Amino acid sequence: MHSSCSVRKIIVWSLCLIFSLSYSVLVCASSRPKHLCRQDQRDALWELKSEFHLNGTAANEKTQTWRNNSDCCSWYGITCDPKTGNVVELKLWSSSLNGPLKSSSGLFKLQYLQSLNLNSNNLAGILPDSIGNLKYLRDLSLFGCNLFGKIPSSLGNLSHLTHLDLDGNGFTGELPDSMGNLNQLTKLLLASSKLSGNFPHVLLNLTELTAINLVSNQLEGTLPSNMSSLSKLEFFDIGSNSFSGFVPSSLFMIPSLIHLKLERNHFNGLLEIGNISSPSKLQTLSLGGNSLSGPIPRFISKLVGLSYLDLSFWNTLRGMVDFSIFLHLKSLTFLDISTLNSRSIVDMSLFSDFMSLSLLSLSRNTVKISSTLHMVSPIGSLALASCNMSEFPKFLQTQTSLFSLDISDNRIKGQVPAWLWSLPGLGYVDFSRNSFNSFDGPAGVLQRSELYMLDISSNTFKNPFPLLPKSMTFLAASDNQFSGEIPKTICELVSLETLVLSNNNFSGSIPRCFENFNTKLTVLHLQNNSLSGKFPEESVSVGLISLDVGHNQLSGELPRSLINCTHLEFLNVEENKLNDTFPLSLRLLPGLQFLVLRSNKFYGSIYSPGGSLNFPKLRIFDISKNLFSGALPSDYFAGWSEMSSGVFIADNKQQRFIGISFSNYLKSVVLANKGLEMKLLGITFSMYKSIDVSGNRFKGEIPRSIGLLKEMIVLNMSNNAFIGSIPPSLSNLTNLQSLDLSRNTLSGKIPPDLGKLTFLAWMNFSYNRLEGPIPQGTQIQSQTSSSFAHNPGLCGAPLQKTCSGGGEEDDEGKQYQEDEEENDQVLSWIAAAIAYVPGVFCGFIVGLILISYRHDWFKRIFHYFS
Repeated sequence: MHSSCSVRKIIVWSLCLIFSLSYSVLVCASSRPKHLCRQDQRDALWELKSEFHLNGTAANEKTQTWRNNSDCCSWYGITCDPKTGNVVELKLWSSSLNGPLKSSSGLFKLQYLQSLNLNSNNLAGILPDSIGNLKYLRDLSLFGCNLFGKIPSSLGNLSHLTHLDLDGNGFTGELPDSMGNLNQLTKLLLASSKLSGNFPHVLLNLTELTAINLVSNQLEGTLPSNMSSLSKLEFFDIGSNSFSGFVPSSLFMIPSLIHLKLERNHFNGLLEIGNISSPSKLQTLSLGGNSLSGPIPRFISKLVGLSYLDLSFWNTLRGMVDFSIFLHLKSLTFLDISTLNSRSIVDMSLFSDFMSLSLLSLSRNTVKISSTLHMVSPIGSLALASCNMSEFPKFLQTQTSLFSLDISDNRIKGQVPAWLWSLPGLGYVDFSRNSFNSFDGPAGVLQRSELYMLDISSNTFKNPFPLLPKSMTFLAASDNQFSGEIPKTICELVSLETLVLSNNNFSGSIPRCFENFNTKLTVLHLQNNSLSGKFPEESVSVGLISLDVGHNQLSGELPRSLINCTHLEFLNVEENKLNDTFPLSLRLLPGLQFLVLRSNKFYGSIYSPGGSLNFPKLRIFDISKNLFSGALPSDYFAGWSEMSSGVFIADNKQQRFIGISFSNYLKSVVLANKGLEMKLLGITFSMYKSIDVSGNRFKGEIPRSIGLLKEMIVLNMSNNAFIGSIPPSLSNLTNLQSLDLSRNTLSGKIPPDLGKLTFLAWMNFSYNRLEGPIPQGTQIQSQTSSSFAHNPGLCGAPLQKTCSGGGEEDDEGKQYQEDEEENDQVLSWIAAAIAYVPGVFCGFIVGLILISYRHDWFKRIFHYFS
């Protein structure tokens, strides 16, 4: 009985165990994970990943974490619809995606996408029309993707779009009219691109817009008068464009507007505002850098919510300004009322009770500062440049939050007070263009500060040179009276990026310890001192953008290490004793724009037979007053593309900081123009294009390819031994203002079409062997006879010698026109050959490689690219 009972128990427990195991197996089988992601969506994402080059090392290559055998809805940056498994969000910002978006990209197969964020990837190329296929998109963000070309009109198909961010690309042309279809759009961000044309009127139909950002484009024309139709607008920024005309008063009628930024345009005239019925919500009003004129409107005093106000460069027409209108704006943190062109005196005590003012710019006004002034606000940035001050402002002693200080271009003299360097946050200081002569306090008083940038140029500072903190990144001490050797203590400033010591009395050699700067130093200007000896190879920082050692007594060769400065744009070694051949290797520097070797002892040929002649970015080429010799090949200038185009290159190397402008390290060279030496500096560099090879020993004919340089302004080839005729192609240089071909051995006739160059204000053909009648034309006839002197065969005005025969000049003009057409054809073939010959060579090599391998390998390659 007992045994039978035991057997039953064993059977029951066995059945229970079997049942339990079976249930577990069923549960496990039924709980096997099922992928949410649809197969077609995974395939599209995998295809998208394969379209971009990844090296597998960068930590931000987020698609590297994707695995094809896993649920794509769990992949980084992917969000799926939990019901359908469709990908609805793709967020791969800063993911090291490199390569253009193709119109057939897997991206455009994700047709249920609602949010797409590819910000800060390198998608260099156009934005394909296929973007319009993503018809469910609500949020499209492609900020900083290096996109270019026109914005595709297919964007107008995205009728659900509410947020569009295309900031920081290179889009050109106008906004497509189809953008007017995006009637649900609330944010339109198109800043920092190259859009052109007038303000897009289609935007006025997008009444849901709350933000428009078109800053830093190339837009122009006037703003529409009915801006108030954008009744929900909160943010409007069109700064740094070329808009003109009146500022429409309707902008101030938008009740929701909080931020209004119109700075750095060409708006002009009076600012007239109608009656504002409701209290304004404006917190930002930026109108600076325009051409607005007349009195500052009193209605500004009613904008009591303002925290940011910029009225700089407002032309009050030498009128009086009622500064009391600012007393009501107690919430201000930023106030710029510099350059008002007013007779009024700005009393700093006006702002003494402001509680939150952190940036104040009063530059280029007459400012009164009481010796007992106390500012309640913790000022962070103060600009008092050119304010007619004669004393150092003592109230700064209590400004412990001061970060940047600009008191340049005043009449302050004597010592810089020692207490200034005890201000704990002081980083940027500009004392330039005053009469300071020394620093008060012990020798190391500045070393204990946290200075990053110091400009003491154009004062009367003398030795000893100040000891500086190692935090320095910018030092400008030009135009002072420092002497002796350049102090070795400068080499301890290992973070230095800009060093300007021009126009002092420094002597000795360039310190070898400059090698401490390694890759950091980008600007080194030592112009107009008495430095001697060789330029040490190791003292050349490979990060140099601008190097100026002109007007010294340096000898020997140019440092060969300059070839490592791949970012070099400006090189000036004029007026030294350098003895070297032409630095042909510099043609390998892709960004070189200014090359000045003037007045040295350089010698020999300036080209290498069979080598490249290209200087594609060069804008100023001055090798005058050297010992260069030899003939120049006819196609010498064929690869100088920058002088052939009308592209404007902005000088972006001038570093600007809040309330402070360090501009005294700007480049400067002495060039010959219109028979006189002139100093070229500042913004002029952005517009100037010139070639000066005068005062050498060149021979042979003037290269006909000179006629390709259609943007050249100054050409000086005088004082050489050029022979042959003047190239008729010179008449192609329609921007030429100065031409000097004097003191050569040129023969033949002056090309008649030179008389048609309307900008050619100065020319000199004297001391040659030219003959025949001087061409007629206003510009030529306005020259003095000395421009044609000592050419025995020349005749006609402005010379007193008359020409015999009436029809001779017309016949010669026709002949020269035919010659010019023939030469233009030759020049075109020369330029084409520059591109054609390497192409044929590369094609031959590729063909040789292909036929050298198996046919099936070729087929696989062809299939891959298909």
